[in-house]
Amino acid sequence: MRDVCWRCRRPRPVCYCALLPSLPTRTRVVLLQHPRERKVGIGTARMAHLALPNSELHEGVVFEDDARIAALASDPTTAVLFPGGDAPAAGGAPVRSLIVVDGTWWQARKMLALNPRLASVRRIGVTPRAPGNYRIRKEPRPECLATVEAVASALAALEGEPARFDEMLRAFTFMVDRQIEHQARSNAPRRRRAQAASPLAPLRPYLAEPARVVLVDGGASSGWPAGAGADEPTSELVHLVAFRASGERFEAFLRPRRPLGPSVAHQLEVPEDRLRGGEDAGAALSRFRAFVGDRGVLGTWGSFTVDLLAQEGLGRPPSLDLRDLCARHLGRRPGGISNGAQALRAAEPTARGSGRCGRTVGWIEVVLARLLDLAAEDTASDSQEGPGGSA
Repeated sequence: MRDVCWRCRRPRPVCYCALLPSLPTRTRVVLLQHPRERKVGIGTARMAHLALPNSELHEGVVFEDDARIAALASDPTTAVLFPGGDAPAAGGAPVRSLIVVDGTWWQARKMLALNPRLASVRRIGVTPRAPGNYRIRKEPRPECLATVEAVASALAALEGEPARFDEMLRAFTFMVDRQIEHQARSNAPRRRRAQAASPLAPLRPYLAEPARVVLVDGGASSGWPAGAGADEPTSELVHLVAFRASGERFEAFLRPRRPLGPSVAHQLEVPEDRLRGGEDAGAALSRFRAFVGDRGVLGTWGSFTVDLLAQEGLGRPPSLDLRDLCARHLGRRPGGISNGAQALRAAEPTARGSGRCGRTVGWIEVVLARLLDLAAEDTASDSQEGPGGSA
């Protein structure tokens, strides 16, 4: 068994405690660490905690019933350090308590989603003075920071003493350098899982940008009974619902260009007059193209909606068939989307539009969230450190 330092929890040969400063601060730093991050030996939340006497370190995912976090969240002088937050405002309410979410980007987003009280707290961000030095973990962008780097930058901005908080980074630099040296000396092959080996590998590009995936479901006018005759009209798109993780929604009823099948409204669970009074198909699809954008990827359950869109002249934009990914992960066919979500132990859905399509998009949303969570767990060992920094 390796001899491990009880304080920093690193093996004795790479213990960094001697390099840690003790820096008094006016700002109370409260670190909320995802449980999986605690198991990552090269994490930096504990390093920041040990360097700051006026700090707390809490481990968990849901803090809604935590009296301490509730009190902080209700205090107007509390802020959450999170990418995309505003810079500390001059003349605004002072920041006396800074909550730092420590986890991968996806873990941190999920923690905020599961903690509405925490999500309601004002957010601040920092602009790094130099690229991050976290060379032993994969970062999505050069400006992304490790948690200890982000905390040092935030305190430098809040308390106006950059040089003093740079002392926090000596232990961090030591840890990074020693880890790189160890990897260079090791003759054993690195334990790295091949990305292609994971059935959820196609989701990895979207772990840091889940809003790129546009969840979509379409309804068609295919309600004519079998054997209606040679003049039976071809199916066409009449209802389209889309949603993305940023909260943006899209919905369109496309005015039928052919006779409307007698049971279409019933099948799609929408009023028939909404279908008959829909907008021009070209205008609706033009709006949908703009909603998807140049970098958007369609997230669907099966290929039906993608086929419908192609039939309507939209082409075949990049897409993720979540039914296929679910089947690969489970090792069997998932059946209907509600059965697939149950097998994945996904959350309960919220309808994201009208009728059957809106309900289906809600199911697709929770399936995608669960699959992204599983993909993040697959890559936890080399995933970036998240919004404790600026990932």
